[in-house]
Amino acid sequence: MPDAVVIGAGPNGLVAANLLAAAGWSVEVLEAQPEPGGAVRSDRGVHPDYVTDLFSAFYPLAAASPVLGGLDLGAEGLRWARAPRVLAHPLPDGRCAVLESDARDTAAGLDAFADGDGAAWLELCATWDRVRRDVLGALFTPFPPVRSGLRLAARLRAAEGLRLTRTMLLPVRRLGEERFGGEAARLLLAGSALHADLGPEAAGSGGFGWLMSMLGQTYGFPVPVGGAGALTGALVRRLERHGGVLRCGEQVTEVVVRGGRAVGVRTARGEAVPASRAVLADVSAPALYTRLVDARHLPGRLLDDLRRFQWDFATFKVDWALNGPVPWTARPAATAGTVHLAEGVDGLTRFAAQIAMGQVPDRPFLLFGQMSTADATRSPAGTEAAWAYTHVPHRIKGDAGDDGLTGRWDRGEQEAMADRMEHEVERWAPGFRSRITARRLLAPPTIESMDANLPGGAINGGTASAHQQLVFRPTPGTGRPETPVRGLYLASASAHPGGGVHGAPGANAARAAMRRRLRR
Repeated sequence: MPDAVVIGAGPNGLVAANLLAAAGWSVEVLEAQPEPGGAVRSDRGVHPDYVTDLFSAFYPLAAASPVLGGLDLGAEGLRWARAPRVLAHPLPDGRCAVLESDARDTAAGLDAFADGDGAAWLELCATWDRVRRDVLGALFTPFPPVRSGLRLAARLRAAEGLRLTRTMLLPVRRLGEERFGGEAARLLLAGSALHADLGPEAAGSGGFGWLMSMLGQTYGFPVPVGGAGALTGALVRRLERHGGVLRCGEQVTEVVVRGGRAVGVRTARGEAVPASRAVLADVSAPALYTRLVDARHLPGRLLDDLRRFQWDFATFKVDWALNGPVPWTARPAATAGTVHLAEGVDGLTRFAAQIAMGQVPDRPFLLFGQMSTADATRSPAGTEAAWAYTHVPHRIKGDAGDDGLTGRWDRGEQEAMADRMEHEVERWAPGFRSRITARRLLAPPTIESMDANLPGGAINGGTASAHQQLVFRPTPGTGRPETPVRGLYLASASAHPGGGVHGAPGANAARAAMRRRLRR
């Protein structure tokens, strides 16, 4: 009988299993898919000569995470690579907003848009330098973050602390307007906020845009050499070296509860897998509480709150094998690993508003990845392994474009959406389509079929909006990995601190399980 069963071999499940195994627990990880990794996987499915990341690709949070740093995955063969430039956002007039790896270089570029914007950027960087350690400590530990919170409060006394709190709560449009005279810095912040589901007018989008921009400024947007699967491979090797067991193709259908305590799980094949100490679930909160745990073991208030659980945006992704580099009009974009495509902050607002109204955007905001630019091992010399994703509503009421998309996402609708995205790239890189050797389409239902933790392609385990963060994640009054069932812990991105590949939800769940064992 293993001490612990971990449901799901995504990054959070593997981090949890690694920490438990290293502490001497016997651990068994059950993964429904035929391979581990969850949203951290790569393959050669677009073209045999190109390595493509299926879902997540750039990992600033992984580079910043003390959780992953503490696992010493370099000893398991993991290596990181970075593009010459972190992030670019081309403008219609051919200029380009650029996040460089050196803050002074970023500032110099911003001054070309508006005198004084460079100094304003360096002020944001100076604030980050003062609070980085404690902000990251608060981000990657269970809520409430007592130690990091106290240190942060000591650093930011009285008015300065209130000003930072205000900055974190601002909509990113307002933050950009208050701080910068030119459009470039505003675009860097607003585009970064839309790495989550936070449009320019959303409360807290300013804080998220600032955080992502500062992470990029400090750590870059690194990628695992050889593909995202290299990160998963390192986690699996470390787990097995500590005696952990990973079984793929094993879908868990039930958490077995006796006497108010989780005592194991049952699989789709009918196998009972007992757990003497704990069950850790790297699955979404709705899946755990409405499908895996019988309702009689849960408080009615929790189930009622879950009816109001909000997913982040649905996602549509296209992968490309290109026979040459992307022909960007704005030359700095050619050396950036990540490129944002939208016509100004107004374009981002329009995009987010169309999604809010249930419409498929006619001019989708694209987050575009140039993987060979970041890691030359991804494709033959002189070519590019590229992808782009955009967001769409979960429930589509209409199409803001001319294709009549309904959300059926049959082959015709998928092709039409991919063409729409490619036409958008063409606006910024004329001739792009002529360089496509092969492409793969990942519509919302396809993404969900490949990872049940990404329903409709919701990539963050639930909205990043303020009403579902901290003590409200996944439901009001929680914010921690413990559940109403003793010995059962939520270890997915539905738990604090949420989405991103950093391992914190898995680590928090593992540590909670070990603390409870010590108290007994």
